[in-house]
Order: sequence, then structure tokens, then C-alpha cells
Amino acid sequence: MLSKNTLKFIKSLQQKKFRKQEQSFFVEGGKNVTEFLTSDYEVTQLLFTPKFAKENSSLVLNFSGEKYEVNQMTLESVGTFQSNDSALAVGKIKANVDIEPKSNEWLIALDDVRDPGNLGTIIRIADWYGIKKLLISNESADFYNPKVLHASMGSFTRLGFYYTDLADYLSRLEIPIFGAFLDGEIIYDTDFGEGGIIVMGNESNGISKEVEQLINHKVTIPRFGHAESLNVAIATSIFCDNVRRGSYLNYKKV
Repeated sequence: MLSKNTLKFIKSLQQKKFRKQEQSFFVEGGKNVTEFLTSDYEVTQLLFTPKFAKENSSLVLNFSGEKYEVNQMTLESVGTFQSNDSALAVGKIKANVDIEPKSNEWLIALDDVRDPGNLGTIIRIADWYGIKKLLISNESADFYNPKVLHASMGSFTRLGFYYTDLADYLSRLEIPIFGAFLDGEIIYDTDFGEGGIIVMGNESNGISKEVEQLINHKVTIPRFGHAESLNVAIATSIFCDNVRRGSYLNYKKV
């Protein structure tokens, strides 16, 4: 039977301090929960409606943690969704393990990206373009924020990430580091090569001075209209598309 203490525990995970204290987080909604249950995360609790059980009978049947069939009102009372008629699952936070970049792969580095929606969208973009590793500054939004996970649409289960002092980390690398700036080489003229780091900056202030000093390729997305700036997630998608476009064209030449 689902106890009041369990409900209180799950609801507390909306706050970062309790996620850190309990080393746990929750995922909600049918799409994210099904991705979560089939990932390499340790999932400890599953709350589901009869509708979710009918549509995902094998997942529910084979789940070995605590599981509770509940109504929609219960899901909405502990989660952040205004409407959730599917499921909510609790899992364990992964250890913050250092990432070792390879010379022939791409990573995205986020320098003080504060908005959870932006972080979640960037995770989804990275997954779409086959970029499997993120470097995230300690000041950026929390990866396990429910808004981040919702915006990622399940892509968070397929990416590795590492929170770090970004300037210190980048200073130790010997691979190309590209950064998004208002003044730099036009992105369409940039030869990205086969691997490196793409650095994206804060929503308001861009890339910090400390990180800027470590970037050896400043790149800009040219403006043709009158908008003052681009959203950081949109800018990230443009960078990823141009990086992959170069790889695709080089592949076609072979």
C-alpha cells in the first residue's frame, strides 16, 4: 500500500536539496517513464495508472522495485505536471564521473546555462545529433530538475554528463574547442573537423571570460534580421547541424 511517507518523499524530490540529500529523483509522464524503465538507471519506485499498465503491461510486470497502481489525482499531487494520467518513477542519481573526450567525437560544454528548459532541450538536441557527452559547469541548471527531464523527452537516459569547473577542465584538453560568440568566424565557413568541444554560454551573458580564454575557434551564427540574440538551445542546434553537415559531406566524398 502506498503510504503518506512515500508520497511525501517523492514530492520532496521536486527540490534540489532533497534530491541531493536522498540521491534520488523522479521522472513523470508516459514517454519519459518508459524510457527510464528501459535505461541503465536504477529505478526504485513506480507509480502507474491502469491506463499505463494496460499500454505497458510487460514493463510493469517485469519491474522489480516498489510499484503502486494509483489514480491520476495521486500522480498529479506528487509530481509537477498539471495533468498526468500515465506514470511517475523514482530512480537513483548517477555518480558524477569524469568524462574523457576522444579526438574523433563531439561533446557539448555548457557554461552557466541556468534555464532548466534550455538544458533539457539541449539534451534532446544532443541525442538527435548523436552527441553522447555533456560537460556542464557547476553553476548550470540541475540535470535532475523535473523541468529538465521533461524537456529532454527521455533523451537524458542516453547521455553521459559531468558537472565540473569548466575552465579548469578545458584547460587540460588538447582537442579543438569551438565557442559561440557574436564576433567570430562565420559558422558556414568553419571547418569543424571530426571532433572537439562545442561551448555554449549563459542565456544573458554568453561565455565567461575564464572559459573564453581557452577557446581556440570563435564561431558566430550570422544575423540576417533584427533579433537581438538567439535562444541558447536554438543556437546549439545550429552548431550541431553544421558540425554534422561537415562530417556528412566529408563522408560522401570518400
